[in-house]
Amino acid sequence: MQTENEMAEVVGGRIRHRGDGHAAGSITLGPKDSLIGKLTFDGEVRVAGKLEGDIKATGDVSVDDGGTVTATVEGNNVSVRGTLTGNVTAKGKLSVGGAGAVLGDVKVARLSVEDGGTLNGNVSMVGAGSGSSSSSSSSSSSSGSSSGSSGSSGSGSHSSSGSGSSGSSGSE
Repeated sequence: MQTENEMAEVVGGRIRHRGDGHAAGSITLGPKDSLIGKLTFDGEVRVAGKLEGDIKATGDVSVDDGGTVTATVEGNNVSVRGTLTGNVTAKGKLSVGGAGAVLGDVKVARLSVEDGGTLNGNVSMVGAGSGSSSSSSSSSSSSGSSSGSSGSSGSGSHSSSGSGSSGSSGSE
């Protein structure tokens, strides 16, 4: 019989428990790895290589710097520091890092685009548990820290670099 310590896994400095007695899982595709197809996984997925198809994870999905994903992606929190082409559904937060690029429509509860990150597509903000949503079409190349929340207002076509408001429309 396993002890509680054997059923726990340290994830990102936090201890995570699963009720079925197994440690929480994670899959990492390294820089030389590639996957073509559909990946449905109970846990966290990290991509540093190449993935084409679909990803559906119960945990977080990360596309590391140098990683290339051409897929429909569903996860709890989605973090992109590489390139992701395809639609994204994040139950929690979508974070686009400084070198990250997302090309596709996103449906999220929270959104963060760091300085240098790019998000091109339609954005649907869905409140976590509130059922409210707002939608906008955006092409954003952030020159400052950008963060959206479920309380963002307005819809239409705009470039944003502020919290839910039209910012400077800097196209390069």
